Amino acid sequence: MPILNVSCDECPVHRKSIFRGINECDMLDLSLKKTCYFYRKGQMIFYEGKGALGIYCVNQGKIKVFKLGPEGKEQIIRVVLPGEVMGLRSVVSGRPYSASATALDDSVCCFISKRKFFQLTIKYPEISQRIMILLSQLLDGAENKITSLAQKSVRERLAETLLSLDEAFKSEKCNDGSVICLSREDLANLVGTATETVIRLLSEFKHDELVEIRGRKIKVLNKKELLKIGKAYFA
Repeated sequence: MPILNVSCDECPVHRKSIFRGINECDMLDLSLKKTCYFYRKGQMIFYEGKGALGIYCVNQGKIKVFKLGPEGKEQIIRVVLPGEVMGLRSVVSGRPYSASATALDDSVCCFISKRKFFQLTIKYPEISQRIMILLSQLLDGAENKITSLAQKSVRERLAETLLSLDEAFKSEKCNDGSVICLSREDLANLVGTATETVIRLLSEFKHDELVEIRGRKIKVLNKKELLKIGKAYFA
């Protein structure tokens, strides 16, 4: 559902955006040309295979980007947070969206057309540089995920995923100090296993005082031990 456009110069996450640093005139034009949409929790934003008409900048909320397997099971590729973008690879390559996106909670996303996107990338070489860095990071993430799925146990992958989410959600802390706010099903789809397995392993992690659990909210307590279990490396 379209809403009143969020002004780019007043956007609280603009400093994280790939469009940061553009001049005042272009920022005003971007604010006028983009369209902002409000999505309810669980609402689809775009579908895999549909033509990519532009990119989405997340203003509020959290979005899951996922693919469906042959039997309809979700495999979550990543969770997108405020200040980050979706659909970038498809727009740059000129291909349909390679995955689907759904709001994990009530969210606001700003849609920027391909035409406006390419106008800005041509005018501002620094935007193109940021895009190359971002695409490289996404490729690194995909390669690491493939390696984890092929070579690590579910316990190791869960530990690694919790650490990754803890790092990503630092600025998205819940009111009670918990940082990871995902359903068990979504967490399982992110790890690549059954929901029941994630529930069992989380209970073990809680018993070992590695995490604190309150409902669906998870707080990492022992990062050092999770690093050992996940055989992961985080700054």
